Amino acid sequence: MEEIKKEPVTVLLILLNTLIFLIVEFTGGSENGQHMLECGAAYAPLILEQGQWYRVFSSMFLHFGAPHLINNMLVLFVLGQRLEPAVGRLRFLLIYIAGGLGGNFISLFWDMRTGDYSVSAGASGAVFAVMGGMIYVIIRHRGRVADLTMKQMLIMAAFSLYFGFASEGVDNAAHAGGLLCGFLAAVIFYHPRKIWKTVP
Repeated sequence: MEEIKKEPVTVLLILLNTLIFLIVEFTGGSENGQHMLECGAAYAPLILEQGQWYRVFSSMFLHFGAPHLINNMLVLFVLGQRLEPAVGRLRFLLIYIAGGLGGNFISLFWDMRTGDYSVSAGASGAVFAVMGGMIYVIIRHRGRVADLTMKQMLIMAAFSLYFGFASEGVDNAAHAGGLLCGFLAAVIFYHPRKIWKTVP
């Protein structure tokens, strides 16, 4: 209950992602590519040729298997606990959604460029957007937010990107794009009045 009061948007996003995962899992399987497409996963030909642009958004709430969901939700929980109180509920949600959408669009354009089309889903782009937003907010807070320092955040982002590139079947364009778009979203939406101490 304490977490719900302090970080309601983070908790709501985790619950929403989990609920959607369970529905998908019990109606056809979260690792069934065809069923994931029916549920709204991203696939460039369907988006570009049939105008199914909603998939850029709906795919943010779908996951291929429990480990995919758990990994994303754990990172979201850790970062959301710190970023949401720092920027406020609405700004946090805007960073999550705008950054996630931006990452998915970058992934879509990357698929167009390479011609390597695959079914894509996951909150990873949005979670990386939270990372990018956190980096910007830490910069504005003189190197620390709660118990997170800039060094810790950069290490976390670097390792997360590295493990993505070192693994197969990972949408790295959405990860890197989400990180960049989350940073830019924070620049746009987060304008603290006064953080730095002025010298008299």
